[in-house]
Amino acid sequence: MDPGGQLLLYAVALNGYALLLIYLRSWVYRTPVYRPMVKNFFLSVLPLILLLALLLVIGVTETATFRTVTIIVGILGFGVWLLALPNSGYLITELNLNHRREDETVPLWYDIIAVLAFAMSGVINTVLGVFAVHLAFALTLYGESNQHLWDLPLRLLIAALLLLVSVGIYFGRYLRLNSWDVRAPTRMWAKLRHHFDSRAVLGNFVLFCATHTIFLWLIYGVVVLPMLQAIMDTPDIELVD
Repeated sequence: MDPGGQLLLYAVALNGYALLLIYLRSWVYRTPVYRPMVKNFFLSVLPLILLLALLLVIGVTETATFRTVTIIVGILGFGVWLLALPNSGYLITELNLNHRREDETVPLWYDIIAVLAFAMSGVINTVLGVFAVHLAFALTLYGESNQHLWDLPLRLLIAALLLLVSVGIYFGRYLRLNSWDVRAPTRMWAKLRHHFDSRAVLGNFVLFCATHTIFLWLIYGVVVLPMLQAIMDTPDIELVD
């Protein structure tokens, strides 16, 4: 199996393992399933599903209709995907273990490994989504050449996407905003203005976004960069008519 296929396989396995641990907690220790975790899990997978659907729709429209339609679909779909993407990284916030009660019968070690797997599944889902967009933009900018996959424009794109993910995580955690709240921009803007009234809050926001963006960037490098380097070390394939 090629490295990309292995990455996808292990990502699916990690997601499955994270979800399994949530339900095993209930079955083994006779405690109710923590439903918000299950909801957040499916929201974490949603951006990947949206991205796959978008690629399929683009493939169909590109062969069946005018290029203008494909471009419009691509832009709108990318916007929807971008709004949903922070839901994947949001799982990092579950590391605070706030689902545990004072009289908790579940061992702490179990919740630590379960929540760690849960959070990392969200991180990997984020990496996969950004990586897919990374490759799509590389194909758009450089065609079939595989020698420019880590050029500056693409690195800036990745950094911008990861920064937006961090901003989205903060908004979701501290302002309780969701992707669909953009449908009520006036109310959302009022929430933002009220929240950022204090300079201390603004400083905390900047530090939060900086630390989370750097963390996601480092994980992206660990997971993706070796694969990109292997691809770039392979000579371009020359197509013969």
